[in-house]
Amino acid sequence: MGVSGSGKSTVGRLLAQRLMLPFVEADDVHPAANRAKMAAGRPLDDADRDPWLRALADWIADASGSGHGGVMACSALKRAYRDRFRRAGAGVWFLYLVVDRAAAGRRVAGRAGHFMPSDLVNSQYDALEPLRSDEPGMTVDATVGPQAIVATAAAAVEPLR
Repeated sequence: MGVSGSGKSTVGRLLAQRLMLPFVEADDVHPAANRAKMAAGRPLDDADRDPWLRALADWIADASGSGHGGVMACSALKRAYRDRFRRAGAGVWFLYLVVDRAAAGRRVAGRAGHFMPSDLVNSQYDALEPLRSDEPGMTVDATVGPQAIVATAAAAVEPLR
């Protein structure tokens, strides 16, 4: 979890490969209307996010029900979204990738072919409710590099498997 540009997709794919689990990129699940709204530079609101969150919760329920689990790259900016995900499946655990606004903005501006413009990064920080100590998961510095983050996360989740 984390804002756009924090490295969720890269870390998520690598972690899923390392743990040999299915992976879903939450951006790929956004309805076309959400993608169009963001591409036009308008931030999503909770009503926009509801069908997307429902679809992601369904994926979590399926992955949890399979007994194998999975890895999802998703902003999960608000605690209410994370609570919804935890209700969807057993053992939901969050890896919060922390990056400052300037670095996130640079990363998003440097991406090619993504619907999220860099000027929406600030709206994500405005909505962000960082992972709290009573939520299952860990917070890591997103600037240390994906391989180091994956090694740390894999070691943390191994006892949960």
